Amino acid sequence: MSRTTIRDLQTRYESGEPITMLTAYDAPIARQVDRGGVDAILVGDSAGDNHMGYDDTLPVTLEEALSNTAAVDRAVDDALVIGDMPFLSYGTSIAESVENAGRFMKEAGADAVKLETAPYGETTIEIVDRCTELGIPVQGHIGYTPQRNNEIGGAFVQGKDRDVSAGMQALVDTAEELVAAGAFSIVLETVSEAAAKAVTEAVDVPTIGIGAGRYVDGQVLVTNDVIGLSGESFKLSKQYADLDSKIRSAVEAYVADVESGEFPTGEHAFEPIDEE
Repeated sequence: MSRTTIRDLQTRYESGEPITMLTAYDAPIARQVDRGGVDAILVGDSAGDNHMGYDDTLPVTLEEALSNTAAVDRAVDDALVIGDMPFLSYGTSIAESVENAGRFMKEAGADAVKLETAPYGETTIEIVDRCTELGIPVQGHIGYTPQRNNEIGGAFVQGKDRDVSAGMQALVDTAEELVAAGAFSIVLETVSEAAAKAVTEAVDVPTIGIGAGRYVDGQVLVTNDVIGLSGESFKLSKQYADLDSKIRSAVEAYVADVESGEFPTGEHAFEPIDEE
């Protein structure tokens, strides 16, 4: 069975079927997310604070992102794999940006890449145009863009027409420019529901929301949040399991068994010595 394609996502969108996407950063989680039936897996730069121990996404390097993406690629059979281009791996020049985007496909096996875009971000829009011309599919990302966190001053809800927020019209205009440049879908992160609805109505490609409410064409969440592996909950997410407690309980049981001598037993040994 072949992987989900961009055309498959567009077909789902045109038929009104919701699109599902989750993150993954390594092979074991990617394998389970894929088997769970999602349409797409985002190898996000959110690996920085969810997988790699950084405080946020900014320290993630291109080589780390490529390594994470390759690990996911090796585990996935069905879902579309999207590599998230980390901070300063694009934007410094068109040539370097396109070359780095291409590495996600040539070296890491990604099916597409994702780029964050500032309101009216001309440089990123030009990169999208050049990438798609060369056959590199690009997913846009507007609204709250974590790579710009130091500039915008925090994780403020966007689309609210306030000083700390990009206005609704700016989001609509930017989305339209990204689609005109060739973006096959748009991620809308932490935006007002009204702004998400306006963007969704303005473009003819799928919108994928994270903290964008109900009036979008699909949803994406960080898998750690979904399975309770982050130790923190967020309003925009929903927790479906509590792996933190399950893992901690398993480790505590292991420690207790080793300390008490209950593990290992003869069944865990090779050619065990017969006990008299």
